Amino acid sequence: MPKFIFVTGGVLSGIGKGHTTASIAKLLQFRGYEIDLVKIDPYLNVDPGTLNPIEHGEPFITDQIFEFSPAPSFEYRSAEVDQDFGTYERFIGRAIHPRNNITSGQVYLCVILQERLGTFLGKTVQIIPHITNEIKRRLRDVGAAVKGLDVVMVEIGGTVGDIEAAPFLEAIRQFRLEEQSCDTLLVHVTLVPLLPTVGELKTKPTQHSVKQLQALGLQPDIIIARSQVSLTEEARRKIALHSNVAPEAVISNPDLDEIYELPLKFYEQGLDAIILQRLELMARPPGGMAAWKEVVEQFMNPTTQLRIAMPGKYVAMTDTYVSINEALRSAGAHHKADVTIDMVDAEMLGSTNDTKEKLLTYDGMLLTPGFGTRGTEGMIRSAWIAVEEDFPFLGICFGAQLLFVALCRYALGMKKANSTELDPKTPYPVVDLLPEQREVEEKGGTMRLAGHSVHIKASTKLRSIYKKSQVRERFRHRYHLMWDAAKKAEDIGLVVSATDKTGHIINAIELSNKFWIVGVQYHPEYTSRPDQPHPLYYSFIEAMLKRKLGKGQRQ
Repeated sequence: MPKFIFVTGGVLSGIGKGHTTASIAKLLQFRGYEIDLVKIDPYLNVDPGTLNPIEHGEPFITDQIFEFSPAPSFEYRSAEVDQDFGTYERFIGRAIHPRNNITSGQVYLCVILQERLGTFLGKTVQIIPHITNEIKRRLRDVGAAVKGLDVVMVEIGGTVGDIEAAPFLEAIRQFRLEEQSCDTLLVHVTLVPLLPTVGELKTKPTQHSVKQLQALGLQPDIIIARSQVSLTEEARRKIALHSNVAPEAVISNPDLDEIYELPLKFYEQGLDAIILQRLELMARPPGGMAAWKEVVEQFMNPTTQLRIAMPGKYVAMTDTYVSINEALRSAGAHHKADVTIDMVDAEMLGSTNDTKEKLLTYDGMLLTPGFGTRGTEGMIRSAWIAVEEDFPFLGICFGAQLLFVALCRYALGMKKANSTELDPKTPYPVVDLLPEQREVEEKGGTMRLAGHSVHIKASTKLRSIYKKSQVRERFRHRYHLMWDAAKKAEDIGLVVSATDKTGHIINAIELSNKFWIVGVQYHPEYTSRPDQPHPLYYSFIEAMLKRKLGKGQRQ
């Protein structure tokens, strides 16, 4: 079995456990170790696929499907996982399996269904040992799934003290007792606030958080102290003293201008050396760090500025489109451009007269994914403005569907054209349910999900971007563009530039008579990396730069 590093959080959520976990994984990757990452989410949803993105942020989509049958009469499948998986994949540069997202919903569902089958032979089913055993089993299954795996990083969502997290923390306590001391490590991420009134870092919240952890039978090996500024030696000494850890094991995690710099900050403090020593792993020379430093430099030293409008409906929370934001930033960095992304409330766009004037102040537009009717009229109007003004435009999934609706309404004269998701009685159903979705009633895990092949047609903009005839992209949708309307739109320059392997499902469209207007049914942002931006986002940024320099003409 591989070694296990558990990452817990204290004081409050949202202090960066995901980035801390990913940065530690990157450090060990620099050292030549094979890493996998697990995210534990204590909520009772089986996965985040049915959660409102305003409430929980985006669901990240994996390349593979996780299919599991806890009972003969029940199966569930999922490729929708917590958004932290996007952070993990961007840092370590490879795909992660959806079985690595463990939720309370999955654990309890599995145990309860087994109880109904009589698996426990009449025993009283309890949190301990049945729920905790199921958690430990799943963790060990992850450790055994990948050949040659050295370390599994396990991030526990929420904070110490949350009722929902208690069974997971107890499972970790048992897990550490069952394994040798050199095979597990506990990292606790906690907040050290800076009080401006006294200009002092306050360690008391961290002390209380660690004491709460110790009361559960868990002693942290390393403290990661989140703060606005770097820890002072006095603050480090106090945290070490009251947390029962060595001073060198108290690691400062200050606010950074660029989050991809975090592994380098940890390396400067010797975090990887401490971990290797505690886990009794060989201290191999770090490799790949110079290349990562170059990536960070690209982000931190732009030579030009770009502003992108993102009309959408989920504008109240920045995590809603975090993968898109990072894909745009990564592509911008490789063009030495600092990308400013403005979320534009689509509900307001549909009711204002200055929509065009407002949107044209930007260098480009990305029409966002989503579901439901709210704000869609503003999004459709935005798409048509981009077409009219020959404005660099990228539509993602729902955004591509609304671009298609706009073309049908304004260019083909189908005034009430719509998606049947938005208007089931539309006389022009130019976007409709996929055939296999018509009989589906359950909402969880039933969309067209995960990675599928995309077949790109020759002599299209998309082919020139990918330079390949076939690629694999990740999908999450129930509705698709209708071929009969697409054929009618050929007269206005619409090109179906990609399909599925059967040719029945339209995967991408573009306008041949415009400079750069592309809509894709898939989500290229999920495979974009800081050191290797997705080619579609790279081309989109390039188009905006050309327009800004006055070179944005139809090719």
